[in-house]
Amino acid sequence: MPTGVAMRDAREQLFDAAERILLRDGPNALTSRAVTTEAGCSKGVLHRHFADFDAFLAELVLDRVARIGDQAAALREHAGSGTVTGNLTGALTELFGSVAVAIVALITFRDDLRARLRQVRPTGVPVLTEAAAMIASYLAAERERGRIAAEADVDTLAPTLIGAGHLLFADRRGTPPEAEAVHRVVTTVIGGVVREPPA
Repeated sequence: MPTGVAMRDAREQLFDAAERILLRDGPNALTSRAVTTEAGCSKGVLHRHFADFDAFLAELVLDRVARIGDQAAALREHAGSGTVTGNLTGALTELFGSVAVAIVALITFRDDLRARLRQVRPTGVPVLTEAAAMIASYLAAERERGRIAAEADVDTLAPTLIGAGHLLFADRRGTPPEAEAVHRVVTTVIGGVVREPPA
């Protein structure tokens, strides 16, 4: 690889390259050489921006976790519109249709990365914890609008939806689950607390 070539937003290019490798080849294939080759730069570029490869991976995970905050805001804006099951089906499909499942596998696969992330986030599994908070926040907003039963335990429903969604999308090569399969899971989990006509 040539050196001395300027890269605009090198961090984001490296993150995007790592994401492509994760989605295409899985966590086993994610090495510093694979990332820099995919990004079209020398290994020195990665080490100029990050102390080591685990620091790079930790920043990648935290960057992708931060993106869930944007999705959470968008989902809360949908509270009161569409249907609860439709909104949740879309949110789970968007979340797990992205790199989220691969990030969870990466965290599970690399002990050093997990230890580094624990220093910043001592509890929960990054991505899944934030995703559960996103769903709980949305369900709470719908509960305030009367579209979810007042007695609904959103803090239990949210991780249940995330766990079921993760299992539905995990370990797939090729085609993701159909929207109907995701909708069926959502309906099964929240059907007893929804207070709106079925879609």
